[in-house]
Order: sequence, then structure tokens, then C-alpha cells
Amino acid sequence: MAREHPRHVPVLLERVLALFAPVLSDKPAVLVDATLGLGGHADALLAAHPRLTLVGLDRDPSALAMSRERLAPYADRVHLVHAVYDEMPRALSDLGMSTVDGVLFDLGVSSMQLDEADRGFAYAKDAPLDMRMDQTAGITAADVLNTYDAADLARILRDYGEERFAGRIAKAVVAERGRELFRTSGRLVELLYDAVPAASRRTGGHPAKRTFQALRIEVNGELDVLRRALPAALAALKVGGRIVVESYQSLEDRLVKQVLAALAKSTTPEGLPVELPGHGPQLRLLTRGAEQADETENDHNPRAASVRLRAAERIREAS
Repeated sequence: MAREHPRHVPVLLERVLALFAPVLSDKPAVLVDATLGLGGHADALLAAHPRLTLVGLDRDPSALAMSRERLAPYADRVHLVHAVYDEMPRALSDLGMSTVDGVLFDLGVSSMQLDEADRGFAYAKDAPLDMRMDQTAGITAADVLNTYDAADLARILRDYGEERFAGRIAKAVVAERGRELFRTSGRLVELLYDAVPAASRRTGGHPAKRTFQALRIEVNGELDVLRRALPAALAALKVGGRIVVESYQSLEDRLVKQVLAALAKSTTPEGLPVELPGHGPQLRLLTRGAEQADETENDHNPRAASVRLRAAERIREAS
């Protein structure tokens, strides 16, 4: 039985196990958990498949340390690597691996990162404006707010947060930092309550939700990393191997959908009577659209409410 961390409930765990079972059961296999987090999915996969070797990647040293402890019973079958998931090719090469049977992405901010107030991810808690998934490197959310010009701030809020009032918020941030630089999330939340019109606050959810998402994506380069990571992961999949991706916001899900759909189509020009050699689909989609959690799981795990799961199987070598 997989052990559960008291703060971590893996999202769509049974569905993830079912999707990987055909390619991991009853044989030696390798799976990359590209976003290891607290190791909930990894723990369950290792328990279900005694011949599985798991490569776990995470950019957060704290998460790696906690997962190392959790996965200690499987230590001889686990390789944990401090890396962002677009560094998968290097991580596999360092381990002497070139292809794998499965890749799992559970995107977004982890339960641990939300729970620890000093990380600055949660707008419900006043904390330093950090938001780095790896606190050993990179710029913080405070750096973004205090140094980006109004046009760049508006672009980030619009593109990464899908914030309708991006320009208005950006101008307010620039004006306010002229009086005092931003250091804590509480002060930013106060500004957002003032900047977002009351009518929108009544119908559009918490006024800080979209801004905090945009800042987190910018600080961690999440969409750029995902754009690089998906092709790398798919290139590493053996024929018959599977990829499963859990996304928690529309920008990620749209990108995943586009990448998987493109490789699930033939590239033979329309009108030709036969499939050209080497032009057939590389992937078979395993989900019809994006799958969501059911009501029961949503009731037990609030993080599941926004999940969108997509999966595919490699059916042909990459050209």
C-alpha cells in the first residue's frame, strides 16, 4: 500500500496508475516523474510495479529531501535529480539512459510550496514575495514587481494570468513602489483589492488569483520550460511508452493539447491516396479531450478541482 504524506494527496492517482499499468506491469521498466514534488504518484507507482526504476526530477531541494525520505524503501530503484524538467535529456544521459517507458508531469505549484508560508505562493497568507520553486537561484516575485516597467508588468499579467485589468494593476504597482518597494504578499493583495473593480471581485473569484499565477509563471519560467520539456520527454519515449500530463491552468493545458495533437496527426499531404512512409502519426491519444476529477475527489482534495489530464502513447519512432 502506498504511504501518503499528511500534506499531500496525489491528484487523479488511480487514473494515473491505470494509464501507466499496461506499459509498466510484469517487466523491467523506467519511468520519469518529471515533477516529483512530495512523491505521492512516485510512491504509488513503485509500490504497484516491483520491477520499475523511477527517475524523479524536481527543482525544489526541499521537495527532493522529503521525497528521498518517503521513497527510502525503494532506494535501489530510485534516482532523484535536482533539475528542472526541461533538463530531462541531461539527467537521463548522466544515468546512462536514452529511452524510457513512461513520463509523468504533475504541473504547477506543489502542496508543500503552498503550505509553507515563507515561500510566498499563497495570497491568503502574508509572506515574503519569493515564489521561486528553487530558492537557491533566480529572481523573486518582489524583484519582478520592483524592477519591471509598467508595460512588462501588464504583459505578464495579461499573458500569464489572463488578467482583464492588467494595465490598471501594473500602473498601480509602479505608483505604489515609488513610495515603498514591495516585500510581502499582504501589501500586494491590498493593492489588488483596490485596483480590481468591485463588480469583478464579486464574480471573478479572489482578485489576487490571476496576478499571483502570473508572477509565479514569470519567476519560474514555467511556460518556456514546458515548451522545451514536452518535446524532450516525447523524444525519450520508447514505442509503446506513455506520457501523462496533469495541468492546473488553461495556459499549460492548451500547450500540452497542441503538442500532443500535432504528433497524433499524419503529416502526409491531404489528397494523397496512401500514407507516405515516415509521415504517420507518432502518438495515439489516450484521453478524449482533457479529463477532470470527479465530484468525490474534488470534495476530498481541493487541488483536484482545476486539474486537466491528457495522455498519449508513442506508436511510431520520431522522424
